[in-house]
Amino acid sequence: MTPAESHQEDDVPTQATEALRADRSALLDLCAGLCEADWKTESGCPGWSVQDVVAHMGALFTSVVAPGTLPDTAGLATERAQDVHVEFRRSWSAAQVVRDYASVSTQAIGALERLATVDRQLDLGDLGTHPAALLPNAFAFDHYTHIRADLFAPRGPLTGTPPPSDELRLTAAIDWIEAALPQQNRKLLAGLSGSADLVLDGPGGRTIKLGAGGRTLRVAGDTASFVRWITQRGSWEELDVTAYGDPEQAALLRRLRVW
Repeated sequence: MTPAESHQEDDVPTQATEALRADRSALLDLCAGLCEADWKTESGCPGWSVQDVVAHMGALFTSVVAPGTLPDTAGLATERAQDVHVEFRRSWSAAQVVRDYASVSTQAIGALERLATVDRQLDLGDLGTHPAALLPNAFAFDHYTHIRADLFAPRGPLTGTPPPSDELRLTAAIDWIEAALPQQNRKLLAGLSGSADLVLDGPGGRTIKLGAGGRTLRVAGDTASFVRWITQRGSWEELDVTAYGDPEQAALLRRLRVW
C-alpha cells in the first residue's frame, strides 16, 4: 500500500505540505527561466546537473503515487537508489522533466497531506523509522536543500535570489532534521561523551539536544546555515558556526550528516 492509498479522507494542509507547495511553485517559476545551457550545468550535488536535480525531485514524488513506474532499487541505500532514478531519466528532455514534475507533484502533495491523520510508523530504511505524518517534512527538507544549496550560488551554478528561507520552509525542514539526526547518526553519536546542545537562531529556531549527561559542547549558528552544514554542504567556518566546549566532541559533531 502506498501513502496515496493509505487514507481516504479529504486532504489536510499541514505546515510541511504548505512549505512544499511553496517551494514547488518557486521551482516551477525558476525552471521557466532556464536556458538549455542552464539545464546541463553541473549542480552543487556532485554528479548531477541542474536537470538531474529537478528530475530527482520529480522521481521522489513519483515514489509516493506511482512507485511501480520507477526502476527497481530494492536493497540499495537511499542515495544510491536516487542515483538510479536520476540515471533512468537522463534521456528525457528538460521539457519532459518539468512536465512530469508539475503533474506528479500535484498528486503527491495531496497524498502527503492525507498522511497527517495516519497514525502509524513508516520504516524508511536508512532514513530511519518515523511517524507517517512526518513524511511531508522529509520532502520539504529535500526541496529546501536542493533548491537553495545545490541550484543556487555559491555551491550551485545559478545566480540571482533563491526562494525565501522563512519560518514556513525552515521549520518544516528542521523538524525533519531533528527527527532524523539521531537515527541516521547512531554510530557517530555513540562516541559523544556527555551531551551537546545545537543552538539554532532564526526562522524555525530551537535547541536540539544530543547525548545524555552533563553538557560538554554548545554549537551555535543560524537555522539556514544549519541545514547546509548538517547536509555537509558547507563547513562551520564558511557558515559562521561557533562551538564552545570540548574540541574533540566538536570534531565529532562536524561529521554529522542528515539526508
